[in-house]
Amino acid sequence: MDTIGPEQRSRVMAAIKSCNTKPELAVRRMLHALGFRFRLHRKDLPGRPDIVLPKYKTVVLVNGCFWHQHAGCKLASRPASHQEYWEPKLDRNIERDKANCAKLTALGWRVVMIWECELRDASDVSLRLMNCLKHPSDSVDESYFG
Repeated sequence: MDTIGPEQRSRVMAAIKSCNTKPELAVRRMLHALGFRFRLHRKDLPGRPDIVLPKYKTVVLVNGCFWHQHAGCKLASRPASHQEYWEPKLDRNIERDKANCAKLTALGWRVVMIWECELRDASDVSLRLMNCLKHPSDSVDESYFG
């Protein structure tokens, strides 16, 4: 059950950012420290990826575990209140993410997905980014979808 009123809930929801989030900024700092240069939120690519590395034909998606429903993550629990709103919304997010990744892959882009919870171990994420960019695979890791 929601413990705050509708007006306060509206203010909280309106304050949630879609760009330049703390997890996204952390990944950008990592990439920059590793010597990679990138572009942000390219409008000409499906889903406006968070980070685009044109030289490597790679996009990095930095996803919040709740909003993008990271499978098996404790941060991805669904709200118990207003389920008629949250269930379709979160399901649409998952489907949109899958569709955007498929479109990006079809256009020849590699997709690297970083989850908010993974940033707790920055060295692991940094190593993964380095490996993905220096030794690229051909497709997105489907195990990251919920």
